[in-house]
Amino acid sequence: MVGEVVADRYELEELVGTGGMSSVYRARDRLLERQVAIKVLHEHYSRDDDYVERFRREARAAAKLSHPNIVTVIDRGEAGGRQFIVFEYIDGENLKQLVTSRGRLPVRDALELGIQIGRALAFAHAQGLVHRDVKPQNVLLGSGDVKVTDFGIARSIDVPVGLTQTGTVLGTSEYISPEQATGRQVDTRTDIYSLGAVLYELLAGQPPYSGDSFVAVAMRHVNDPVSGITHARPDVPLRVDAALRRAMAKDPDDRFQTMEELVAELSACLEGLGDLDDDRTVIVAPPVQPRVRPQRRRRRWSPLVFLVVAAAAVAVAVGAYYGVRRTDSDDGGGNSTGGPPVHLVASNAYDPQGDGQEHDEEVPNATDGDPATYWETEDYRGRVDFGGLKNGVGIVFDAGRPVKVGSLRVVTDTPGYVARVEAGSSSTGPFATVSSSQTVGRRTSFRLSVDPARRYYLLWITRLAPGYPRSHVNEVTAG
Repeated sequence: MVGEVVADRYELEELVGTGGMSSVYRARDRLLERQVAIKVLHEHYSRDDDYVERFRREARAAAKLSHPNIVTVIDRGEAGGRQFIVFEYIDGENLKQLVTSRGRLPVRDALELGIQIGRALAFAHAQGLVHRDVKPQNVLLGSGDVKVTDFGIARSIDVPVGLTQTGTVLGTSEYISPEQATGRQVDTRTDIYSLGAVLYELLAGQPPYSGDSFVAVAMRHVNDPVSGITHARPDVPLRVDAALRRAMAKDPDDRFQTMEELVAELSACLEGLGDLDDDRTVIVAPPVQPRVRPQRRRRRWSPLVFLVVAAAAVAVAVGAYYGVRRTDSDDGGGNSTGGPPVHLVASNAYDPQGDGQEHDEEVPNATDGDPATYWETEDYRGRVDFGGLKNGVGIVFDAGRPVKVGSLRVVTDTPGYVARVEAGSSSTGPFATVSSSQTVGRRTSFRLSVDPARRYYLLWITRLAPGYPRSHVNEVTAG
């Protein structure tokens, strides 16, 4: 069709993309003397009422979305038996082409792109539309802002099912949400899942799942836990890893509930990177809420109380004078070097003799401050050992910097398993033993001997608790 003039106005200059339903051309608008993009429905689909209606629905959906990060619809119509939509022309590549040519992106660039895409989708959601096909190919990179395009399978939020009238699941398998892959009802949270998958590819250089067919990949989205991004790329901040895990949770109720929530978290992650070109791992502790103490009535104290308080103050001063203090290995922050307190963050599961995964989606539970949540081992059917399969499994904690941690405290609701603590300079090993093995009770403290300082600490479980098919690590703290 290159060289043809559509509707006596749009001169087709170059084919820039093609898909199953349509082709996209760069064209010249003879009336307004500007370049545009024109999408033309394939001729054999123009005779199918369902495809024609879907094509028209895309035009209507995109036409009411006026946003800096959404491609603008200029015109639509029919000419010579062909349906067409005219968009603003974006002179640049799409996000898939960028990743293919450059590989994984810097963390800062990926977050900035994700925030712009998220804002576009949040606007679409506010207009009552779910995109349902969020993927790098549908994000165009112009000069400055990114542009989300292709609302061809967008649906109103209140549509009850994720299937077309012919029963075909729509979407792209590498980024499809579990509920969309199985034909269940979808809402705005399906776009949240897909954006999480896109961000995973930007950071890892490849999609989270691969397979030989559409169905094989889609079923992995349904059944396989997503591997933490830090497995593929250890330099990604743990807060970013946690955000992706939450965005790609299998159950929509476990995800961010609105696109605005995801955008806010990505913005916080971006701010946590610090100065430009300093994409280092940053441990961001949750904000501490000030404790509000109830006001008490002032009471009058007798002179005897003042004498007692004064005597106690003298005793404390004398103790300090003679050097009465806690030993280095027993300081309250868990740092035997006397530095600032150590805040451990669960980094990743460690299973070198297995498939490399061990309930990765549950890893953040081990340092979320809630003893009711936990990371767990696989189900070994009640064995107290690992059945000859491996020597053990473990979970790694990040101290944020090399430090000599004095002790590690473990809370569990499956007491009786045997473990030890190891330390290393990388979250993927190698690790050296820094504590003795001991049976873990409901609350257990491991005394550590760390020299030199290490950043990563591994709780290595070597024997399961009798009567428990799995072992839980509910909460771990330093010191």
